[in-house]
Amino acid sequence: MSKRVAVIDLGSNSARMAIFERTSRFGFFILREYKVKVRLGEGAYDKGGFLQDEAMDNVLYAFSEFKYFLSIYKVGKVLCTGTSALRDAPNSNLFINRVKKELGLNLRVISGDMEAFYGGIAALNLLSPLDEATTIDIGGGSTELAKIKNGKIVDIISLNIGTVRLKELFFDKGDMEGALKFTQDIIANIPSHFISKDIIAIGGSLRAISGAIMQLQNHPIRLVHNFTYKYSDYSNLINKIATDKEFDLKTISIKKDRFDTIKQGAMIFSLVVKKLEAKMIYTSGVGIREGVFLTNLLRSNLKSKELIKMPQEHKISFPKGFNPSLRSIQDRFAKRDNSITTKYVKALFEILHPLHEINGYLDELIIASKLYNTGRSIGFYSENAHSGYLVKNALNYGYTHQQKALIAAIIEYQGKSINSLGEFENLLPDIMIVRWLSFLLGLASALSLSPNISFEFASNTLYIKGVKNFFMLKNEIKKLIKPAIFAISFE
Repeated sequence: MSKRVAVIDLGSNSARMAIFERTSRFGFFILREYKVKVRLGEGAYDKGGFLQDEAMDNVLYAFSEFKYFLSIYKVGKVLCTGTSALRDAPNSNLFINRVKKELGLNLRVISGDMEAFYGGIAALNLLSPLDEATTIDIGGGSTELAKIKNGKIVDIISLNIGTVRLKELFFDKGDMEGALKFTQDIIANIPSHFISKDIIAIGGSLRAISGAIMQLQNHPIRLVHNFTYKYSDYSNLINKIATDKEFDLKTISIKKDRFDTIKQGAMIFSLVVKKLEAKMIYTSGVGIREGVFLTNLLRSNLKSKELIKMPQEHKISFPKGFNPSLRSIQDRFAKRDNSITTKYVKALFEILHPLHEINGYLDELIIASKLYNTGRSIGFYSENAHSGYLVKNALNYGYTHQQKALIAAIIEYQGKSINSLGEFENLLPDIMIVRWLSFLLGLASALSLSPNISFEFASNTLYIKGVKNFFMLKNEIKKLIKPAIFAISFE
């Protein structure tokens, strides 16, 4: 598979392109993302689904610009997909042929079921794990749901309802009651086994709503991916967005380019959540593009028809224990092997448990030990701060915001005095836990100069064996702020 792969997603509202760069076999990150509001479905839903000339021209202009960036970044492979507007259009083949002839791009129309499947695959692999959940992906022309259970997609459904479709058929005509009834009638067809207390929200409208809630909370992590909220806390706000004509969207930080379709998205969302009896919302910053990329990366020998025919039999996933963001950061920024630090941090956590009495958080401490010095690639000065920044902004997949905040804090505070947790206080555990975890990392990283160290804890003394003649190492350890009163002896 090429080092750089682009996925183009042409929806009813927007054309998007993501350029993925692989850093190792399965490690990757998104190098660039582009979005153009082309409105391919504009004027079509009220005219038998036929794509309009102006809308098709807009897509061709956007795709030609995409090709410019494909050239700049030397992308080796392009996967180009079209969704609802193309599925509905009687003249879609004419347009697809134009794209091929004029731009050399192979635009593939995917079914609603496949669209649901791709969203589910992205959520399964790139969100923090959930035993059971239902994804909701609201697009311009359709809404897709995937039921996830025990790490697999067990069912999928596509509904012919979307933001642009509702806008043109009802909102533009001032027919709110018609929009509500149309939406309710379609949502009534969702089978009962899609009911779930946990909902994964996918799509631009739902990300915009989550972004607004983050602003209201003054949430310290800015990336919307994996942001979680209790639906009942914001149901009134979401209903207000959907139905209140006088509500000023600017007051809740909805971006201007979402003004014309956010109401429709909020209406669909609120009715689906009610139907599914959902309690918690998990925001997904990933969707169809990531799903297409992952399917190509992890199961490239599987045909689309096979995937949809028996999705529960095809678990498309990374190797057990593998995280693509963690590996990508290590591939790009690690200047040394941190396995010795990780070995020592595990041993110290266990042997000093009678003192710190922390149950849990070992996983976060281990991740911190693997990434604590990645900021050295930016510069030696403020190395810990740089490493923490990379965690908060690049450790995107598979970790909750609470985990990211804790891993970053462990790295940034290692061995320092901690009097306040600052803006991240609401995401972090008790300050004493952060003190202990950061101290353990600081101690393990200092000891990593030697690969042959052992530990013993007795009589309130930590005996470190094998460092007696390491003068610089001992001086570094003496600088660390201990979170409790105990002695350290070097032997």
